[in-house]
Amino acid sequence: MSGPEILRGETTHARRGGPVHAFRYAVDYVLIDPEADGPRPRLFGRNRFALAAVHDRDHGGARGQGRGAAWAREVLAASGAPVGLSLRLLTQPRWLGANFTPVSFWLAFEGDALVAAIAQVNNTYGERHNYLCAHADFGAITASDELSAAKVFHVSPFQQVAGVYRFRFVIDADRIAIRIRHENGAQGVVATLTGARVPMTSRTLLATVLRRPFSTFRTIALIHWQALRLKLKGATFHPHPVPPVEETSR
Repeated sequence: MSGPEILRGETTHARRGGPVHAFRYAVDYVLIDPEADGPRPRLFGRNRFALAAVHDRDHGGARGQGRGAAWAREVLAASGAPVGLSLRLLTQPRWLGANFTPVSFWLAFEGDALVAAIAQVNNTYGERHNYLCAHADFGAITASDELSAAKVFHVSPFQQVAGVYRFRFVIDADRIAIRIRHENGAQGVVATLTGARVPMTSRTLLATVLRRPFSTFRTIALIHWQALRLKLKGATFHPHPVPPVEETSR
């Protein structure tokens, strides 16, 4: 990766078990080296206001109190990851200062091989939890590998905090595909994020914001719209539980 990129993506969600429910939306992510000083397009900011920006305080650690890549490296080191890994952050940026990203991914590479991913999950209650995905020996994660983690964090009031997540990552030179399957008996959700990687330029950033000028507010509105649809379909509502004490689980 020679510079920051845009992921022109699509997310899908399909509910397992009743009631049947699914949706598909276009989304725009950025893929950056969170430790690089530049060069960057003029319309992209790091820890400053810009048309699109990524702030360390939004990532790595408690929401609004993030420490960026330093946090990710501490988590990896505490888990026994090899030293010298390169980091990438896949996230929805702040657009004109506004941001809400349901899930971002810290991607750790040894050479060209993905060896760890931290799924940084946010809910609409202002909470965050992180799932570390890696083999026990931090070997290469291939397209056919499925990495599991117990679900411990409340995301949707229409899904229980129970069962297991199964993560699958495909990180190609021109495309990214991430699949998360939640299994809880007959219930669960299959969610995907897929898209083409394109170089980030001021032109591509401007085209992105013109295509979806209120991306952040659109994300929040769509979350509540899907919740309303599920409620009207009679999905079981689960009260908001106490969040987990641990910041990161595996």
